[in-house]
Amino acid sequence: MRRFIGRAHELGVLRDALTRIRSNAVQPGECILIRGRRRVGKSSLVEEFLRTADTPYVFFTAAGRSAEDELTELAEAVASSNLPDRELFAEEAPTQWSAALRLLAELLPDDQPSVVVIDEVPYLMDRVDAFEGVLQRAWDRLLSRKPVLLLLVGSDLSMMESLNSYERPFHQRGREMVVGPLTPADLADMLDLQPAVAFDAALVTGGLPLISRDWRPGGTLRDFLKTSLSDPTSPLLVSAERSLAAEFPPRALGGEVLRALGSGERTFSNIARAAGGLQHASLTRAMQILTDKGIVVGELPVSLSPSKERRYRIADPYLRFWLTFLAPHMAEIERMRGDLALVRIEENWSTWRGRAVEPLIRESLARLLPDDHLPAAPVVGGYWTRSNDVEIDLVGADRGPVAKELLFLGSIKWLENSHFDARDLAALQQHRSRLTDDPVPLVAVSRNGVTAIGLDAVYGPAELLAGWSVH
Repeated sequence: MRRFIGRAHELGVLRDALTRIRSNAVQPGECILIRGRRRVGKSSLVEEFLRTADTPYVFFTAAGRSAEDELTELAEAVASSNLPDRELFAEEAPTQWSAALRLLAELLPDDQPSVVVIDEVPYLMDRVDAFEGVLQRAWDRLLSRKPVLLLLVGSDLSMMESLNSYERPFHQRGREMVVGPLTPADLADMLDLQPAVAFDAALVTGGLPLISRDWRPGGTLRDFLKTSLSDPTSPLLVSAERSLAAEFPPRALGGEVLRALGSGERTFSNIARAAGGLQHASLTRAMQILTDKGIVVGELPVSLSPSKERRYRIADPYLRFWLTFLAPHMAEIERMRGDLALVRIEENWSTWRGRAVEPLIRESLARLLPDDHLPAAPVVGGYWTRSNDVEIDLVGADRGPVAKELLFLGSIKWLENSHFDARDLAALQQHRSRLTDDPVPLVAVSRNGVTAIGLDAVYGPAELLAGWSVH
């Protein structure tokens, strides 16, 4: 298996920045703010870049300790780096972060590029007094005047976004890079998977590299699950638990709300009941935290008129899978009875996957279009009513959630052995008539082919996978 997959664009951005630094003698320093969910591979991306950069660097990772302890860790990182004159940092032993950054800037070479990596920056923002102001002054007065690439890395999405926001000290000092999970196309390439299986892999692993590496190239979903469930320490089992422990302190409401979402609840009132009868204000606060962190997404129906029927889902498909099938049965798995969990997954897989794959298919179409059949769709969402008497899987529109124009409507049938047939088309036509009188184009997405006649466009796993390959 190749060592590094699916990060060509991000590596190119970092290498281009280093090239610019080499050629800019006036204000050579550059800063890039790298953010992404935990365990998505941000640090591995930076390590791969450093491996091929052939330049002096220091890589420091904050750990959420006191400001003094973090300074000690920084000193150790500098001592173990390949920066010239690195021993001077230990001799000076700065006791303040402003002094530490000033001394670090003095150690950086003037005649060649270097790289400074500060990983898990949100910990420093939280623990070090006025860290953003300290960082801004060190950058403006010292670091930016050196041929240095400063990489600020963080997993707390909202805090990393705020670092570069208006009226914050470090505003517009750095460019932003978002590192997402491996795409279905990445997984197909990395694991030698057929398109349909690549989408299964994306749903179960969430595209997280650490989990994906355990999938044997060319293997089946069942093979992967059987192997992972037989080892209580496998990344599939432990990654979510570790991420949630880092995100939420003990007794935080976020965990209860996530468990309710993992059980299948999607509306505010049902989530409140499933989470133990949470009060409206408490659930609102918990939902705000979860959405700010990018863990939960709240969605409204896409249509020509406003709606208040907001529904919630867990953004990361792996976390959704873990909460549904694994978290409730961890004691059983730790007793080496992962076989029982596997049976449970196989019994409920088709139903769970049918709902879980919808956001992935919508994103696939948004990436794929325009094509010979449909125009580009700025928004690809869904439509539903409170009673679910009308539910449309795919709604392409010029904007959302309240559209001026509907571009297409579609239905998803993601089953192993069933085609999208005439009855499915008739149901889609009926639902279209409830939403609009216009002859909006109709689309079918099927895992196992289409037999219905009269559709405007048809997509299967191979076509959808292409949407992730062309950009």
